Amino acid sequence: MTWASVRAEVPGLFGLAVPIVVGLAASTLLGVTDSLMLAPLGPVPLAAVGLTMSVAIIAYAAIYGMLSALSVRIGAAFGAGDQRRIPLLLRNGLALGALVGAFGAGAMGLVWFALPLLGQPPEVLQAMPGYWTCMSLLMIPFAVLTVFKSAFEAVGRPWLGTIFAFVAVGVNIPLNYGLIWGIGPLPQLGLTGAGVASLLAESSALAVAWGWWVWAPKMKRLRLRRPVVWSEMVAAFREGAPLGALYVAETGAMAVGTVLIGTFGTLALAGNQVAMSVGVLLYMVPLGVAGAVSIRVAQAKGAGALDALRPIAWAALAIVLTWLSGSAVLLGLFGREIAASVTTDPAVVAVAASIFLVFSVSQIADGVQSTMLGALRGMSDTGWPAGVSIIAYWLVALPLGWGYATGLGFGASGIWMGFVTALFGAGAALTWRFLRQTAKGLPGGSQPS
Repeated sequence: MTWASVRAEVPGLFGLAVPIVVGLAASTLLGVTDSLMLAPLGPVPLAAVGLTMSVAIIAYAAIYGMLSALSVRIGAAFGAGDQRRIPLLLRNGLALGALVGAFGAGAMGLVWFALPLLGQPPEVLQAMPGYWTCMSLLMIPFAVLTVFKSAFEAVGRPWLGTIFAFVAVGVNIPLNYGLIWGIGPLPQLGLTGAGVASLLAESSALAVAWGWWVWAPKMKRLRLRRPVVWSEMVAAFREGAPLGALYVAETGAMAVGTVLIGTFGTLALAGNQVAMSVGVLLYMVPLGVAGAVSIRVAQAKGAGALDALRPIAWAALAIVLTWLSGSAVLLGLFGREIAASVTTDPAVVAVAASIFLVFSVSQIADGVQSTMLGALRGMSDTGWPAGVSIIAYWLVALPLGWGYATGLGFGASGIWMGFVTALFGAGAALTWRFLRQTAKGLPGGSQPS
């Protein structure tokens, strides 16, 4: 491997990662829009959004992780030139997506009954039922749309997924505003209105994606008639299940962290939601690059180009670290001003600014972890990384975070300090795993240089 080979991979990764990043950012704007438009109503709706999304993100992440294996499977077929297998993978993926989405919606519905037992502020729980229900149902169109996006990205059409994401944003923004405040003939529903708008927006994006697949001439090869085969769905599920478990381990720990922050009161929850709303947008770049590197690795693996695996991963890591270093400086120096642009409540701004200082460091560590995780995912190596995530998040991050928050008196920001330690450890472990896997090569192929 040479630096020239690493640089040669950068344009291809950019070409794939940019539309993925833009699409992810657009999708994230659904939750950010809720926070921005509900902020004038006070800290209770903000806290309700934060608590709902901290739980919903577990199900969304499980769905995304499980179904993202389809991009690897389709990418490998695309790299191997097996065009006739791709529509089979897509049709069975759509069926699997519908089942997984319905299961996720039901699971989140059941979690609602556990929230009163977790010590959350009563006024926040009282405001949440309608919003919680809508965000649960949203998982069904989200899951099916994830399958479409994964397929289009894997066959070199990533901008289609971006277009669908912006359809959702275009529907959500005016409908969100109208249903929150009761503009024109629309009822004033407040927090519930934001949930209804998000559900309708995601459903509209899915309708557009489905229509494009059914009628667009360029989709002719992808809609070739192929049977929905139970064995094919099971195979996809088995490959994706470790990824789903991995993302559940990560997001579940973060959700528990948010619940722990909730024990410090409504202001702490609201400040955390402001910080997360901004931080998650910045994190779209490493998340998108992780998706791109998994597809590129899968394509290289399918084509038998094993000597390209390391250059692809190092190029992705360089992109991510450059972006997150700049983001860390931005959040560290201007966190208070950024928080003040979201909410005018000085107490909420103070909490958010303190979290920004820690969050900026944790994102750098998480960027390394997500990039190497993407590279391993492209090699269909998912079981070992899932174990790393469980240990790092549950046995390291949460206990240390609670110790920082209570024992050392750092409060809400102390919870995220525990994640900094865990993420640096996970990133190092996953990098070691990738080096080990590429050093010994893959079955049936030569060793990478």
